[in-house]
Amino acid sequence: MILRRLYVLFLVISFTSVSLPVHAQQTIEVDPVSIETRLAGQPGINGKLAVLETALAEIQKSKTPDLGLFFDLGTLRLELLLKQDKQLEAADQAAQLAQIAISQRQILNRNPLPFLRRAAVLYEEIGKYRNAIGVLEAELNQRLEGGQSGEEIARVQRDLAHIAKLQGNASQAEKYLALAEAALAPTEAGTRSGEEKGYHEVDVFYATDRKQTGETEPSDFYGYDRGDLEFGIVSVTIPDTHVPGAIETPSIWKLEFGPEPAKHIMVQKVEPQAADEYFARMQSEMKQRDRKEAFVFIHGFNTSFDAAAKRAAQLAYDMDYRGVPVLYSWPSAGKTFMYVADTAVVRLSGRRLYAFLQDLKSRSGADVIHIVAHSMGNRALTDALELLATKHTAEGKSEPIFGQVFFAAPDVDAGLFREMLDTIRPLAQRMTLYTSQEDWALVASRKLHGDAPRAGQAGQSLLTSEVFDTIDMSALGEDMLAHTYFANDSSALADIMSLIWLNAAPDQRCGLQKVDRIQKASSWKYEKGSCPDTDVINLIKLLWGESEVSVDQIKKQIKAQFDDPARIAAIEAWLDKLPPVSSD
Repeated sequence: MILRRLYVLFLVISFTSVSLPVHAQQTIEVDPVSIETRLAGQPGINGKLAVLETALAEIQKSKTPDLGLFFDLGTLRLELLLKQDKQLEAADQAAQLAQIAISQRQILNRNPLPFLRRAAVLYEEIGKYRNAIGVLEAELNQRLEGGQSGEEIARVQRDLAHIAKLQGNASQAEKYLALAEAALAPTEAGTRSGEEKGYHEVDVFYATDRKQTGETEPSDFYGYDRGDLEFGIVSVTIPDTHVPGAIETPSIWKLEFGPEPAKHIMVQKVEPQAADEYFARMQSEMKQRDRKEAFVFIHGFNTSFDAAAKRAAQLAYDMDYRGVPVLYSWPSAGKTFMYVADTAVVRLSGRRLYAFLQDLKSRSGADVIHIVAHSMGNRALTDALELLATKHTAEGKSEPIFGQVFFAAPDVDAGLFREMLDTIRPLAQRMTLYTSQEDWALVASRKLHGDAPRAGQAGQSLLTSEVFDTIDMSALGEDMLAHTYFANDSSALADIMSLIWLNAAPDQRCGLQKVDRIQKASSWKYEKGSCPDTDVINLIKLLWGESEVSVDQIKKQIKAQFDDPARIAAIEAWLDKLPPVSSD
């Protein structure tokens, strides 16, 4: 029955939402952390499966079912069924997850393709060939509707031919093979460059202590199991229609059934490399860049490798960054109910990050290295920097190792953060703490930590110090995207770019108002609408590679480009605040 619903789902234009049946009149609210705790209390697989069945039923009874949590728990159920070699149940579970991922794509943002492939393999192994063909046809339909062509389409056609042979249907197998050959035939579109196709490719150098999954699909190349430190390059496509701050994904409401480079940000290729090859490639790339520098992004809680790579590429692209973008990806489970599990692995990753940052400094060829860490990723970063600072001091060094270090919404105990940054301060040219009173994730984290304030929270517990600049970004909103305000909003991006460009102090940047505090260090509050952030971003993009330009020259260009006096005045007011760009 699951297979038939899934097959029909892919073949019709009109889709219906997957509904979660309510088994009783009573309703309950489900806490992801309590589920995680219950799972941790069950040492055996059968016990964990029982907990999952109960939790899934609880979600179905909830007044507002959390579909993301339901999906994540279903994924864990699939993993446990595979460990018990319950192949038929696992195949059906994978097919159901694919169905949910497709019908709820706009809400979940989950890729159905790995689940379809898993279901196909499992059905084949147990001799359910008709079921295997059904899910492979579903995968094919996804890819075709998404505008894909070439090798990926041919691969699915060859898999279909293989299953048809196993069924004893030689004529159908020949048809599939003929279609595979046709998919590989060159087309006019296939000979055009990426830019002509409607997208750009951004290569991000990465380091990760995630373990490879064995999957060939780039989006699922790395999982959340711990592994050794690995290096490589991940290629991400950014569509020409990209909106700054957004991560474009397929939408079921736009009849987008699969990812397409000209419409969506996609991980296209993951290329692991040996350390020597990796740093040699980075040095070669650095020599070709306008700015001999690197920008390291460290993601936060509930983030997969795929999502982290997309975010790193989006930041680099939106800034038109002229240095080399680098991602450090620690093994976050990328699941809402695995917060405690993420806290356990992130501290170990801090040790790996410490080693990587040392190598990056000595082997990258960069004159300057900037770092931004988000959310729980700040735990790895602060641990790594504290170790580096201790080594730095022991060696009698005083010069900063890094340029700008950004702590965005850090999910770190506020008191611990302040103490650590006293030690860390000599490592950086400037350190900036971005906070928000509206950060929903930090509010939840504070509850889990006995109401201990988090470093990324604004409001009464706002953290200030003479050793770092505190910026309150609460004005950017209270929606569910507030936790990633540093990347989603052009206001925060303009501030980051100003720092990387000229190391501008808070009083020299756009849209920041000083907040004086009695017996405390001052902080700064962003006032939304007070800065022409789009113009600021576009100007810095033009000036990234300029070493000999004055403010007066920039003003002349602005007056020649714009007719609106108010717009010109707003941009000039920002320029007058800046530190010297250069002398005439």
